[in-house]
Amino acid sequence: MPYISTTEEERQQMLQAIGVKNFEELIKAIPEKLKLNEPLKLDPALSELEITRLINEKTCRNRCVQTANSFLGAGIYDHFIPAAVESIISRPEFMTAYTPYQAEVSQGTLQYIYEFQTMICELTGMEIANASMYDGASAAAEAILMAIRKNRLMKAVVSESINPEFLKVIKCYTEGIGVELLVVPANNGVTDLNILKDTIDEQTSCVLIQTPNFYGNLENMFEIDNIVHSLEKCLLVTSVNPISLAIFNAPSEYNADIVIGEGQPLGNSMNMGGPLFGFFASKLEMARSMPGRIVGATLDVDGKRAYALTLQAREQHIRREKATSNICSNEALCALAATVYMSLMGKTGIYDVAMNCVRKAHYLAEEICKLRGFSMAYPGVPFFKEFVINTPIPAKEIIQKLKLKSIYPGLDMAKYTNPNQLMIAVTEKKSINDLDDLVNSLREVTNAKNYF
Repeated sequence: MPYISTTEEERQQMLQAIGVKNFEELIKAIPEKLKLNEPLKLDPALSELEITRLINEKTCRNRCVQTANSFLGAGIYDHFIPAAVESIISRPEFMTAYTPYQAEVSQGTLQYIYEFQTMICELTGMEIANASMYDGASAAAEAILMAIRKNRLMKAVVSESINPEFLKVIKCYTEGIGVELLVVPANNGVTDLNILKDTIDEQTSCVLIQTPNFYGNLENMFEIDNIVHSLEKCLLVTSVNPISLAIFNAPSEYNADIVIGEGQPLGNSMNMGGPLFGFFASKLEMARSMPGRIVGATLDVDGKRAYALTLQAREQHIRREKATSNICSNEALCALAATVYMSLMGKTGIYDVAMNCVRKAHYLAEEICKLRGFSMAYPGVPFFKEFVINTPIPAKEIIQKLKLKSIYPGLDMAKYTNPNQLMIAVTEKKSINDLDDLVNSLREVTNAKNYF
């Protein structure tokens, strides 16, 4: 069966309805140099058996965290996901488009989105949350645009210590619309607060800080709150790791105005980098300026509890020029996975996950620093589950050698800070044997010339 199922007769009927003689006349406005004037170079057709064998052959080349000892992080983390999460979100009634349209037809869909919003508010301490965002990076950019809508100021300040991928997206969002974007440098792995004080002024709309930041370090958010809110209109936007909120101060405690983050650690697999979802919460006064949509609870005509899309300032629902955002898909299935995960784990479960991450990360950091030539890149700075170490040889060499043992020791920081630095992420899944295996391998690879 051909991929395009329309018959030649049907194609002629469509061309006639359009008012052209043939397909070539339909595309005559396209320059000849842009047209493909020869057949596509496709491989010969394969049977179902042959294509299945080919796909399996290619997928077997991938390495996964189930068979490798991986310490990669930098925004996507290998947390344990209860089997019930996958089982529940695979139910036919939940399998849906990435963004459910006409959601009112399904009270179940609206209910779990409502529960998701409630849980995000409980985690962050904020008053209102939306139905989730495309990812953490776009949520960060949308938060800046929301702050600008709120106070009508066109200057935004972000810390250099935020995830570099977030910063790229923010620059893309703010370019060409008159936003002055300033980046405050980091000092010893955290935001330089003295420079932050000198950077902001009465024209500053918001300051975006990530904690734990890209390097895994915790920012002094209470001091940042004092600096930012010394200005009457300036808003504090904070990007957080949701797991960390089980043990650290909720953003509401240091008076954050908008809270965003990447939700992948909440019951979503790494999936080679996606799909992801962002969460977005704020103070109630900014509800009508929030991107995306918000599900609310009400009573139906019979007095029974019902759910409805309360606010939906999306381009699909209102005039595009009045929409708060033109890219705010809420990745509903990913948000559902997070809802199921948080429901199953509960407050004590997420607390245990966070504490395991902290303890194991600090144990590993201490053991690595006992090795000759290794040291903490940011000594004395508190961190959560990720940290940067100085290495005696380029991190690239360490990674290449340890990959032969199916160990991924972390992220080469050559692109961001120093080629002799390695960023290591530790989650609750790591056993003491996993941690010791990395330590012993680092010792061997840096002390022996002919390790392999």
